[in-house]
Amino acid sequence: MPRLFLLILSLVFASGAAAREKVDLLTSIKPLQLIAAAVQDGIDEPSVLLPPGASAHHYALRPSDVRHLQAADLFYWVGADMEVFLKPLVAGRRGASQQIQALPGLTLRHFGEAHAAHDHDDHDHDHGEHDHAHRPGSLDAHLWLLPANALVIAEKMAGDLATLDPANAQRYQANLVAFRQRLGELDQRLQARLARVGDQPFFVFHEAYDYFEAAYGLRHAGVFSAGGEAQPGARHVAQMRQRLQQAGPSCVFYEPPARPRLAQTLSRGLPVQLAELDALGSGITADARGYERLLESLGSTLAECLEGL
Repeated sequence: MPRLFLLILSLVFASGAAAREKVDLLTSIKPLQLIAAAVQDGIDEPSVLLPPGASAHHYALRPSDVRHLQAADLFYWVGADMEVFLKPLVAGRRGASQQIQALPGLTLRHFGEAHAAHDHDDHDHDHGEHDHAHRPGSLDAHLWLLPANALVIAEKMAGDLATLDPANAQRYQANLVAFRQRLGELDQRLQARLARVGDQPFFVFHEAYDYFEAAYGLRHAGVFSAGGEAQPGARHVAQMRQRLQQAGPSCVFYEPPARPRLAQTLSRGLPVQLAELDALGSGITADARGYERLLESLGSTLAECLEGL
């Protein structure tokens, strides 16, 4: 009987300890929240700092955001190459923070790598504020769009969570194993579908997809960057339209929350298909399969448009 009593008592204490070890995990942007949700599946739900549609390059945090950032047990942000406004706030945190771009094991790209000669001759950039962040040679911080990088991030999160919440360490590890397996299966599906459209021309408004393109044998033909909210000048629009005319049947991908008015102006009367690509997964539910739905959405949107050319 004493043994049974001690066993029951130990179980009560263990469940109490697990309940007390609730970990407040916060990420800067939605894609990192989606990866964290896969690791925390069935245990807890991660939070995200930036609301849908907010720019990761410059954002004015509310006082409540700052308080949450200071109080969170774990904070993950892409890093200074994308979220400059977070640098002083992260420096003042007491809890653990991880600048994702500094993780060992990541595959990192720099702007201009795959397109250096092509860009110089053909791309026409509107050098607005946003594009200075994408100058040739600077880090391409859209690193979450490579499945292998998502696994590196998930492994770091699982390790950090297990340290703070050892009672659930095995569950975090099991979630990581399941995530790895599902990503492998998704990667095979995307490889098979996108291999058929690798030679079809497409244009993007924002150079955000190079990691995804490199993974699946795609290559955009041009970038129609318009800095900030300002409409590009008539000369710039004329140059972009000329690029589309030269390309023939092609796809132009814009992204939320921008309205596709410029895209419609550029493509009027041309054999151009318009479609929306969302690298941040703004409308995706943050659950165990959210990150996979982000990649699946990008792959399906690209394939559906390019298959129709």
